[in-house]
Amino acid sequence: MRAEPMPSPLSPTDRQNEDAMQGNLLPYKGIYPKIGAGVFIAPTATIIGDVEIAAGANIWYGCIVRGDINHIRIGERANVQDMTVVHVDGGYPAIIGADVVIGHTAIIHACVLEDACMVGMKACVMDGSVVEEGAMVAAGALVTPGRHIKKGQLWAGVPAKHIRDMGPEDLAMRRGICERYMGIARDHMESLAGLED
Repeated sequence: MRAEPMPSPLSPTDRQNEDAMQGNLLPYKGIYPKIGAGVFIAPTATIIGDVEIAAGANIWYGCIVRGDINHIRIGERANVQDMTVVHVDGGYPAIIGADVVIGHTAIIHACVLEDACMVGMKACVMDGSVVEEGAMVAAGALVTPGRHIKKGQLWAGVPAKHIRDMGPEDLAMRRGICERYMGIARDHMESLAGLED
């Protein structure tokens, strides 16, 4: 009996997009990540299993995005910075909206980050929590399980608490980071072009 060929993880039909740069894309129980157009995934980032990353998102060096016991969805233009871990729980997926900014070494665990919110460096957002649109979790904060951060609020501390409402300057800062990282991602894609061959 002849063995059937294994499906290639590099097939652009349902697992990758040719107009994107991928790091390590790995299957889990036969499910491969799906990558949108123009996504930058740094060469040392690892994306595993039931993960969908929408167009223009950027996943930086050393990130782990592990969709095994539940799914992960990352929205358009989302910025997931270096060494961040995104994981799930059996009861909760991880959902990251469009235009979200996640700082270096954050932990995003089985929670929802709505569109245009921001999670600072070394912050941790835990199971079942929701960070609403335009809200911010400060650097180093710990959002404990099941917390709900309302639209436009800034939370900080360990455990995180509501500190103040965000102003126009805060929203402009997040927009600026998101736009700047899209440009930096394009520069990295150009710099690394041809090195994958």
